[in-house]
Amino acid sequence: MFCGANDYNNDEGYKLEIFGMTEDCLREAVSKLGLSAFRRRQIVRWLYKADVWDFAAMTDIAAKDAALLREKFTVLPARANILGRKLSKDGLAAKLLVGLPDGQAIEAVGLRHDYGYSVCVSSQAGCAMGCAFCASAAHGLIRNLTAAEMLAQAALLKKHFIGGANISNVVVMGSGEPLLNYEQLIMFLRLLHDPAVYNIGFRNMTVSTCGIIPGINRLAAEKIPVTLAVSLHAPEDGLRGELMPVNRKYKIAGVVEAAARYAEITGRRVTYEYLLIKDVNDGARTAEKLAKLLQSTLCAVNIIPVNPIKGKSWQKPGKKRTEKFVAALLANGVTATVRKEMGSDIQAACGQLRARYISSQARL
Repeated sequence: MFCGANDYNNDEGYKLEIFGMTEDCLREAVSKLGLSAFRRRQIVRWLYKADVWDFAAMTDIAAKDAALLREKFTVLPARANILGRKLSKDGLAAKLLVGLPDGQAIEAVGLRHDYGYSVCVSSQAGCAMGCAFCASAAHGLIRNLTAAEMLAQAALLKKHFIGGANISNVVVMGSGEPLLNYEQLIMFLRLLHDPAVYNIGFRNMTVSTCGIIPGINRLAAEKIPVTLAVSLHAPEDGLRGELMPVNRKYKIAGVVEAAARYAEITGRRVTYEYLLIKDVNDGARTAEKLAKLLQSTLCAVNIIPVNPIKGKSWQKPGKKRTEKFVAALLANGVTATVRKEMGSDIQAACGQLRARYISSQARL
């Protein structure tokens, strides 16, 4: 049984990473130290409910036991560095640039809603998808993140932005393609759902994908009712291929078919993310083609008017043109809404803060 060894080089020697361990792994690891199940429950409460990641600060754990734990385990959020932090002017959005122990930097975003708090986490350091509108691919894919590293992003936002309150929703929509890091993604989702961890319902989780068909099919087979969000951005293969190189392998028809099957198996409505770009994919005929493509499927389209992107001359469509595009979808029986803009003043879209950090490091 693999329980998540510490893969980082450090001066502390070989230790196990306790943060993000499954219940079975933690039970075995603590038992090997001669500690009771009661002690294990105390550790879990401190790690995930109280956001305390220093064994010495766990006040109801005996000093000798805390010393033993410190000798055998590391706690990832305590070893991560917050390299950058931005808070929107309205206080409703925060972005953290998190430095991992191996030197990689990843981004996580927190959003404050009237119904609670949502967090958006990255699944990879960098990204290999090469989408024309995304800063995450600027420096390519470095590596997959572990479930613990994904969980640590939520934990750091919980402590430093939410103030320890419960997380309502989790979106895996940061840097990377989650379905190309499948095993760690599923472990992360199940950890979020664990009552002893964050006790978040699967229906309050969203996994975003560029359209990796085998991954969509695997996720459907899990039969956990997370929301699937598919980055679509065009109803035709030619245009989508220009915006998203992944379309050369996974064509639109196959992606929509897999997503429709996902909706049928899970009973969950699929969200299609659609970046609206003036004079590129926002015309009336394009809206009609999109509606025809998605008619009779259990889905909704999330329209995202484009924000300025470095190196691109793309512009945001005017309000009337955006409303006309949405109206065309609605008239053809496809649910569509315009995403509420949050965090634009802190560049909350994935990859921008990390890209600037990597560029600055390269100049040193």
